[in-house]
Amino acid sequence: MEDFEQDPKLGFVRKAVYTMAYALHAMQQNLCHGKPGMCEAMINIKGTTYFKYLMNTSFTSYFGEEVHFDESGDPPGRYDIMNFQQFESDGEENATYAYVKVGSWNNGRLEMNDSNIFWPSVGRGITKVIESVCSKPCQKGFIKKTHAGRTTCCWTCTQCEPNEILLDESRCKACSKGWWPNTNLTACRMIRIEHMSWHFTEAIIAIAMACIGILTTCFVGVVFIRYNDTPVVKASTRELSYIILGGIIFALTSNFVLVAKPTIVSCYFTRIIPGLSFACIYGALVTKTNRIARILEGSKKIMTKKPRFMSASAQVVITCLLIGIESTIITVMLVIEPADSTFYYPTEKRVILLCNTSPAGTIVPLGFDLFLIMMCTLYAVKTRNLPENFNEAKFIGFTMYTTCVIWLGFLPIYFESESKVFTMCVSVSLSAIVALVLLFFPKVYIIIYCPEKNTRSAFTTSKDVRCHIGNTGRSFSSSDSLDGYRDFTGRKDPFG
Repeated sequence: MEDFEQDPKLGFVRKAVYTMAYALHAMQQNLCHGKPGMCEAMINIKGTTYFKYLMNTSFTSYFGEEVHFDESGDPPGRYDIMNFQQFESDGEENATYAYVKVGSWNNGRLEMNDSNIFWPSVGRGITKVIESVCSKPCQKGFIKKTHAGRTTCCWTCTQCEPNEILLDESRCKACSKGWWPNTNLTACRMIRIEHMSWHFTEAIIAIAMACIGILTTCFVGVVFIRYNDTPVVKASTRELSYIILGGIIFALTSNFVLVAKPTIVSCYFTRIIPGLSFACIYGALVTKTNRIARILEGSKKIMTKKPRFMSASAQVVITCLLIGIESTIITVMLVIEPADSTFYYPTEKRVILLCNTSPAGTIVPLGFDLFLIMMCTLYAVKTRNLPENFNEAKFIGFTMYTTCVIWLGFLPIYFESESKVFTMCVSVSLSAIVALVLLFFPKVYIIIYCPEKNTRSAFTTSKDVRCHIGNTGRSFSSSDSLDGYRDFTGRKDPFG
């Protein structure tokens, strides 16, 4: 029997048999009070009673091992740690392999003989320790995803989304809009809200442009008021000029509300001021260019009666009506789409506070202003051939051509750019400054630096402008053009 090798599972069978025997013996001794054999108390014995005796059994096995059970019914854990090794041989083909015991684990106590462990070589005498795991622990931001039918110690590490936190080892949870996971991925924190602020470079540029423009406009206004009764000021239609200056200041003031933190108040002003200020500027310009065009048209044909709405008061009323139309449009749009602040999420990690102005809320009020700009440009083209001494129409033409270029660039940039506030500020400021520079600077220059040109004679034309009134057959040449202008317009003072 030298070649006999006992089956390793036979030891478990021996322990099971001895455990049941010791449990039966203890139960018989207890129920039969020491009497040998079966007694009446063991005839109808229940399995639960026998199970209690099994759990309380303890003995020493044939191999000297302590056998007992814990509260869960498990016996002491005993394991032999085996290492699969290659034994010396003459060649690779004749090599033999076998398991070698290198340690043991006995009821929570580990004993290892590291010198007997064989590790595979990775070359040049260097060995590599093998990791005895199915899956490695997941890194931060990953969860364990186990597969059906596989052991729980084997998993796949799946990365959570960037906006998700870790609830436990196997679950992620997305943060709400406007929130982002903290560094440890344990909780969501509120994302810093972005909005235009006074210390931003864009805001500083916009405010600087507005301040310079407002100061310059106030200077021009003071000069016009100071020289209110001079021919240059009178010839430019004083009432409409003051409305244009007011509109320019109003437009430049809009920069302050545009760069302010969006609130319900600032958003209402953002919807009101730009459109209304442009209506003041271009409404007055439309009225002025229309008057010039009618004067020029009247000089080319016989007039049987005096043209209507040529007085200064009529011009102001017409301008106010145009401004009233713009005010009505703005009011209707505010009723349809009330102004308020809202959050915009360009990406999951950004939150921008801005006004809830829709494309329609921007286009519709500015659409009427664009119509006024087109009409001004049309009249500027029609009056481009006025006598050379009448430079008002030429400067209006330059103003409108430049304004059209600004607006053609503004519309696509505004709707495609993320910096809508800065784009609006620059466009409004440029439109107002262009009107200020081209319409008023030449007049201010004459008033301050060339007072000798600020006379009536400087505004008489060198060419004949003939105006035939009724059947009188009378025509006016350059020498009496002022009197003809007076009869044509019905005003006693052609500069008033």
